Amino acid sequence: MAVILVVDDEPLQRGILKTILDSEGYETYTAASGKEALAIAKKIHPEIILTDLKMEGMDGIELLEAIPKEPFEPSIIIITAHGTISSAVEAVKKGAFDYLTKPIDKDTLLLIIRRAVERASLLKENIHLQRELFDKFKIEGIIGKSAKMQKPIEVIKRIAPSTATVLIRGESGTGKELIAKAIHYNSPRRIKPFTAINCAAIPDNLFESELFGYEPGAFTGAVSRKEGLFQITNGGTLFLDEIGDLSLPMQSKLLRTLQDKEIRRLGGKETIKVDVRIITATNKDLEKELAMKNFRDDLYYRLKVVTIDLPPLRERTEDIPELVNFFINKYNREFGKRIKSTEPAALKILSEYHWPGNIRQLETVIERAVLMNDRGTITARDIQDELPSGRPAGQLNYDIPDEGIDFENLEKELIQKAMIKAGGVATKAARLLGMSYKTFIYRLEKFNLSSSSAKNGKME
Repeated sequence: MAVILVVDDEPLQRGILKTILDSEGYETYTAASGKEALAIAKKIHPEIILTDLKMEGMDGIELLEAIPKEPFEPSIIIITAHGTISSAVEAVKKGAFDYLTKPIDKDTLLLIIRRAVERASLLKENIHLQRELFDKFKIEGIIGKSAKMQKPIEVIKRIAPSTATVLIRGESGTGKELIAKAIHYNSPRRIKPFTAINCAAIPDNLFESELFGYEPGAFTGAVSRKEGLFQITNGGTLFLDEIGDLSLPMQSKLLRTLQDKEIRRLGGKETIKVDVRIITATNKDLEKELAMKNFRDDLYYRLKVVTIDLPPLRERTEDIPELVNFFINKYNREFGKRIKSTEPAALKILSEYHWPGNIRQLETVIERAVLMNDRGTITARDIQDELPSGRPAGQLNYDIPDEGIDFENLEKELIQKAMIKAGGVATKAARLLGMSYKTFIYRLEKFNLSSSSAKNGKME
């Protein structure tokens, strides 16, 4: 049951309250003064404090302000006489949970106590979840012993406690949102919301209302007020994924919000101050987008106060064994499996594969391998069967010349050949290259190719 501390300088009142609460099964302690209550609270960490308003020395409001808020904030109920109800109301404004008037009605007392217990339970659950999130996204937990990942990890450690805007760059599937969460949950904002939105997935007319909210009547269907993500995330971190796909008009509105630190709901006249840390991510080359006038330079420089470049998985293959173990453990728990190891031959295949879908693709491969495996060990055959391309990993039809290669042209050529071989069917072409459909479509658009242009054995 809940731990309750009763504070009153009248022995009779303390005794009556303790008797009532003990009879309900609560673990009840008493204190004869505010000073004594502080000393006891530091030892027992009560979930509820029931305190008289008027006491010699430290009164109830002073106790409210002085009580320790860690490891969690107790619910404080003020007991007051009818003549000092205004003071009790003031105490509620300062953070007291509720107040009771003398003489105390037993049923009312127990009703308020039950409500306070429910609040305490929710607070404890919230603290537990916050700690779980912190443990999940702590910097030390990021898998990346490779030299390519050490620099990003060092940058995260340095900038997480700040309020600086961060631009995370990397191919699709490299873990950009994971890094954004690591920054948030290792910052002073970790107890506030982390909110993510994909700029490429929402049309402009909806994106604006998502960010800023709207008033009733702002547009057809707006029947009630809605808070936008800036308001919902106030005090926390807003992660804008695929920022390179944001339209120029929306870029302008985002820039104004970043400059003024205030928003206005659609259809509204009131300006609302907001305090939100912005983290953005992109798999586009924003410098090229700047040159093509597709991205505002003033917004770009405001977003890239700090830049984190995430390497593709093919450039950090020494991290693959640890990533594989992480995903095996994850899906063992999810599927009730007991996969204990991975054959060296399987790890060799995984380390030699090109991984166009990066860590996200690796996770999918291991998820399938764990799900389909009943032997306790993932073998080379399991991995080869699960690789989407269907060809042995590491076998490419290209030699690397001494002077190096133009990787973008090579990538474009592979996309074109796959589309021709697949007869213009994007899903089949994606499967041939071992890519997810979404990743393949992104690359088609990147090279200004269309899924309908593969005809008669050539790309038109």
